[in-house]
Amino acid sequence: MSISLQYINQDFATMLNAYDCPAILVTPEYRILASNQRYLEIFGAIDLDQPAYCYKASHHHEIPCDQAGEACPLSAAGISGKKQRVLHIHHSPRGKEHVDIEILPILDDKGEVKFFVELLKSVTLANPKIDGNEMVGASLVFNQLVENITRVGPTEASVLLLGETGTGKEIAASAVHLASNRKTQPMVILECSGLTETLFESELFGHVKGAFTGALYNKHGLVEVANGGTLFLDEIGDVPYELQIKLLRLIETGTYRPVGSRETKRSDFRLICATNQDIFSMVERGEFRRDLYYRINVFPIKIPSLNKRKEDIALLTNAILQRIDDSGKYIVTDSAINLLREHDFVGNIRELRNILSRALVLANTQIIDRNVIKTCLEIDRKIGGHSESETDLKGNELRYLQRLIESVNGDKDKAATLAGISTRSLYRKLQ
Repeated sequence: MSISLQYINQDFATMLNAYDCPAILVTPEYRILASNQRYLEIFGAIDLDQPAYCYKASHHHEIPCDQAGEACPLSAAGISGKKQRVLHIHHSPRGKEHVDIEILPILDDKGEVKFFVELLKSVTLANPKIDGNEMVGASLVFNQLVENITRVGPTEASVLLLGETGTGKEIAASAVHLASNRKTQPMVILECSGLTETLFESELFGHVKGAFTGALYNKHGLVEVANGGTLFLDEIGDVPYELQIKLLRLIETGTYRPVGSRETKRSDFRLICATNQDIFSMVERGEFRRDLYYRINVFPIKIPSLNKRKEDIALLTNAILQRIDDSGKYIVTDSAINLLREHDFVGNIRELRNILSRALVLANTQIIDRNVIKTCLEIDRKIGGHSESETDLKGNELRYLQRLIESVNGDKDKAATLAGISTRSLYRKLQ
């Protein structure tokens, strides 16, 4: 490298240090010219004495990302001449990580792109490897989910999570909360399914002593607890129609009154809702208020079913096993993973967790092989009794829970543990 080019690169590095996140300067030919101090601290040094390319440093590819089947924000920014953003999985000193990439083109006086500034922000709410309690995955649909969460998280927009039972909507809601500016404040959860009108209002708004039979003391509602943080309403589609107007008023004004009180209170919260139902169809049938629908549906996020992200099953299997038993002694064979990939998951990730919980009980050694998984799946079929004609999701869920309770001789606590839900949730689903 010539002395003049070395000095030029030093000037570039000084310019990049103005960014508080890792940043590199890249040519339209993908060559890295300089990096800032934050990049060195997080991703390590790049040897610029030899030609270094962004796709090689970040992905260990030998060709640019778009030629390797991935979205390339640099290529897109070169064509549009405007800022581009995408979520990628990058190699780092800590292994593979999800990274939010933003490309800023630098134009000359003729409007042609001369350089790109690439800003890299690690996404801590998800992980393409097994580590901690983050969301786990590396498939395309999973990365799209993480990208949506990363984009909406720092905003105040209301989020509606849409997905089948067991896909991990509560985990996704937690990820939105952790990506927000309210992450140091509480995220309060209300499961709307199975609540009576009085109980719903009492749980959400609180009540004063004597407001109804059994109200023996004043109670703070979840809205008050969520002040400054996030309110997560799970299964929003199950809120009775007559209560939806009160929920709408809360969202629109931020005000509410505890049951039995004349005092109006105020709460500042970020709203996240989730449902496994087709809310728009409910609106069309007159079962869900249209005005409430548009209030909660500011930024909808579709949570993919496990059947649509089966390439993540190996990662999920190891992550779930570590969370069930942190000894790390259990190993799942490739043939067992392949059998899981062939399985049609009705209950999604929750069903996978149940299967693996059984596997730990049935395995005679630390090796979970294909035969163990096959036995677990056969138990599931015997309990669930699925058939092609049973297309009602709630009916399937109810039948499954009832047979599960029968299999453990009526022990609802044990049945709830096997189903991967709380005992309270089990009682509500049975109602």
